[in-house]
Amino acid sequence: MQVNVHEAKTSLSKLLERAERGEEVIIARDGAPVARLVPYKAPQLRPGLWGDMAAPPKDFFAPLDGDDLDLWEGSRP
Repeated sequence: MQVNVHEAKTSLSKLLERAERGEEVIIARDGAPVARLVPYKAPQLRPGLWGDMAAPPKDFFAPLDGDDLDLWEGSRP
């Protein structure tokens, strides 16, 4: 379905209902399509999808050595 901008502004709620039902609504300006109104699909995030890329290195929780600890605590410039 295609509607012009004025109609889209005045009947946005009805157009959203149509999009929620799966219908694609094209919004046009002077008869030329400029936008699509389609149902929103939330991304499906799955644990582990990124594999090791999102995992901290194995030594992430290891104690800092003396030099690194000094830098962390601001004891040394």
